[in-house]
Amino acid sequence: MGAKPTLRRILGLYALYARMDLDFLLRDAGFSLLLIASDLVSTLAAVSGVFLLTWRFDGVSGLNRWEILFMLGLTTTVSGLFQLFFASNNAGYPSRRIGRGQLDHMLLQPLPLWLQFCAEGFLPFTGSQNFLAGLGLLYWAMHGLGLHPGLTWWLSLAGYLLCSLACLAGVSLLWSTLAFRWPIAFEEVSDTVVNDLCGQLSQYPLSILPLALQWPLISVIPAGLLAWFPACALLGLPPLGLPALFPLFLALALWALALFAFRKGFGYYVKSGSNRYYSGGFRN
Repeated sequence: MGAKPTLRRILGLYALYARMDLDFLLRDAGFSLLLIASDLVSTLAAVSGVFLLTWRFDGVSGLNRWEILFMLGLTTTVSGLFQLFFASNNAGYPSRRIGRGQLDHMLLQPLPLWLQFCAEGFLPFTGSQNFLAGLGLLYWAMHGLGLHPGLTWWLSLAGYLLCSLACLAGVSLLWSTLAFRWPIAFEEVSDTVVNDLCGQLSQYPLSILPLALQWPLISVIPAGLLAWFPACALLGLPPLGLPALFPLFLALALWALALFAFRKGFGYYVKSGSNRYYSGGFRN
């Protein structure tokens, strides 16, 4: 698997993929800008429904209009971070790489699997629009709320964003391991099921839902940890009586389960291989 990567090597890979992304942008700037603009419009349209409803009734689910906007800014920023670092080459959708036999290609590279997953999805030029839009929404919401936080609050915000991103990536990897055993059924689970479901549900406050629905949405499908829980905690309204570090604990638990499941699935994969390369494979 090659030598242990150094920080310089890791940063070099990010620079390489940034250069490739810039080349893609400059190769056909008009087409690239159209894609960026359409993606931005799609993202803003997705959150505008909740925002307009909240504005009409001056809040929903115990949160006022500015608190809801702050929550929408968080979910847009988290989804933007995921797009920024994992959107390219299916790096953020491991089930596709496993189900399509692309894991074999990665095993031939002189780099660890984790580093390839982390570096290959980097899109700083064509994938940063949602992240920047999310920051803009956060700024607007903080202005409306009259927030003037100190350094501790800003560090907490950064920590919640990282934990939310880790939860999203962790649950994606965890469900993706099913593609080792059932590649046809679960090839798309990390994209069309896990990530899409988490992204859509994260736009809604969970405060008025029964506990039987709240707990699954902050654990099995951690949509509530992408925006609702961090927003409430940062605004001094910690939900469900949980500690402020709950997203960190869940992120660690999800990654522990995901890595365990990945090792088990990979053990099966190295023995059975990918049926994409069989004579009767489902993609031949």
